[in-house]
Amino acid sequence: MSETETKAPAVAGYGAAHRLPAVDSVLFIGFGGPTEPSQIMPFLRNVTRGRGVPDERLVQVEHHYMEVGGKSPYNELTEAQRQGVEAWLAAQGHALPVYCGMRNWDPYLKDEIARMNADGRQHAVGVILAAHRSEVSWERYAEDVHEAIKANRGQGPIVSHVTAYYGHPRFLEANAQRIEEATGYRRGAWPRNVPIVFTAHSIPVSLSRGAPYEADLWVSAAGVARILGAPDWEIAWQSRSGDPRTPWLEPDVNDVLRRRAAEGASEVVVQAIGFLSDHVEVLFDLDIEARTTATELGLKVHRAGCVNDHPEFIALIGEEVLATYDRFSA
Repeated sequence: MSETETKAPAVAGYGAAHRLPAVDSVLFIGFGGPTEPSQIMPFLRNVTRGRGVPDERLVQVEHHYMEVGGKSPYNELTEAQRQGVEAWLAAQGHALPVYCGMRNWDPYLKDEIARMNADGRQHAVGVILAAHRSEVSWERYAEDVHEAIKANRGQGPIVSHVTAYYGHPRFLEANAQRIEEATGYRRGAWPRNVPIVFTAHSIPVSLSRGAPYEADLWVSAAGVARILGAPDWEIAWQSRSGDPRTPWLEPDVNDVLRRRAAEGASEVVVQAIGFLSDHVEVLFDLDIEARTTATELGLKVHRAGCVNDHPEFIALIGEEVLATYDRFSA
């Protein structure tokens, strides 16, 4: 896989005639989340700053967090991924430190860049914690690395990002195994009357035009269904927000469940393949809202987990890190 590079101004002199420093670290780039009730509203204001989201909506979302435990499990789940990759690399004889910076909450990217500077890191493999590419995920995450370096007076490591892994065999395998775990059904013997509904975060239609987001998701969903031998599957959307007059990607997962029940389905598998961890949007939108819809319909729902720290996902990231390491060590 090829990589894109984010160069700090302090090392911008590297060019075709200059060898880049060897990879000496890894940087996870995540979204972040509040870890206690008092942090929820400050976090939401941080995420929505400049977007004109009314307070009534923020209070509504705050209730979502309270209904799933008063915090987000995002940071904890991401830390498990970070530790998993660091341990995997060490087991391969490459004890590279794995840092993790968040876009919207502590540990902030700018603070992790400062820590990397203090540790003397010069070249990191950047891992964007989103499998599918859109302006609000990959492009914004990469730009935030630039901003974090700027916030450190232009001092920071070169960051060579691994490419998107939405179709990587290990990513597909991890998702397929999560579905098998949740349902008890196995590949090669998948019941024809049990459809799989893959979900992802909806985005405005205007942002989806010309972006690879939907195409990436189709590759992931089709790949997992192919592994399982599941003939009946589709993609639905969840977690839409903002002005209700603005068109967003549809259909909503709740509408799909209603249609499936009307068509005679008695059970459905739902998996949030568009997310890497079971954080608040997955827990509330699927385990509470969608499950309530299914219960009202008399529809049995198997909710399969996200990849989280599945060994296949950990190995995927580890192998991509080593591929970048080897590229700059040859």
